[in-house]
Amino acid sequence: MPVTIAPDTNIRQLVGDLPIAQDVLSVFGLHCAGCGVNKYETIEQGARAHGLRVEPIVAALVQARLSGRVPTVNNEDRRPIMRPPSAFARRAAFKHVVAIMSGKGGVGKSLVTALLAAGLRRRNLSVGILDADITGPSIPRLFGLRKPLVIQEDPAAPPGPDGKKRPQLVPARSRSAIEIVSANLLTDQEDTAMVWRGPIVSGVIRQFYEQVTWSDLDFLLIDLPPGTSDAPLTVLQSLAIDGVVLVTMPQMLATMIVRKAANLVHQLKKPILGVVENMSYFVAPDTGQHYEVFGPSYADRVADLAQAPVLARMPIDPLKAQLADEGRIEELDDPLCDELAAALLRSVESLPKEPISLI
Repeated sequence: MPVTIAPDTNIRQLVGDLPIAQDVLSVFGLHCAGCGVNKYETIEQGARAHGLRVEPIVAALVQARLSGRVPTVNNEDRRPIMRPPSAFARRAAFKHVVAIMSGKGGVGKSLVTALLAAGLRRRNLSVGILDADITGPSIPRLFGLRKPLVIQEDPAAPPGPDGKKRPQLVPARSRSAIEIVSANLLTDQEDTAMVWRGPIVSGVIRQFYEQVTWSDLDFLLIDLPPGTSDAPLTVLQSLAIDGVVLVTMPQMLATMIVRKAANLVHQLKKPILGVVENMSYFVAPDTGQHYEVFGPSYADRVADLAQAPVLARMPIDPLKAQLADEGRIEELDDPLCDELAAALLRSVESLPKEPISLI
């Protein structure tokens, strides 16, 4: 029996039964059919995540099934629903704000951030990523984003002396509707160097938090740069975060530096939600045998110091590296994404907090 086309129809099942559905969804800018989120998402959930009305999408899918062709879609039906001007009188509410931190570079913080975001989206949660690694941003590349961010006037802001209102950045949207703001999206040249000193970097991070037209989000993930200086301090001291996820790898040197980051978080009296050990081992594809390429795991030691659980031990995986390099990280259909998201949710649920609003 063919799949019924209705708002509660699962996207992957629909595309499997009716391949032309993928082309119809792409016309609406709803690219979930090509990413790992569609395994869990209905047409209505996908439409809502992208700010679209579901009725025109269902109607176009029904018409495509009958005619065998992608129908003409009105431009109005393809545009995301805009917030009314009165909605700008308040700032977006974030239920949870989580920083991903290490202290050491090259351990995979951005990859962990991306996988957490993908896993949370598979649970039909609204997610945003603030790329706080101003001088070495990599989040846009992971998600295949290259177009510069749009700037628009804030309707709620009073006019300045020149009669103009304060500008606001509009976050980019990934294929699965993850909102993203990054320094690499301030220019159309992704290899442009941001030669900024510490105070400017700190100011930009605050602007990314406060002067962006974020949607109301279930999770805002903040990808921090390595180290324990200006940028991490700005996030930990100035932003209302729920806690920190520490990323480490199985190497004594990396473990020592990550422990410094854990001590900083404790000094600032912020909770550590969990520890993720990246590059923990390699699974041989022919035998399935595990090899500890970088040595034995130190995740439990870091977790003991952090007084937090181990959220996951991530293996070395060439597929993840390939999808990351190609900007297709959302296409990764790996149980690890679900495990990371589930472990993070368990940690944040133990830290009850009212939704916070930007001011």
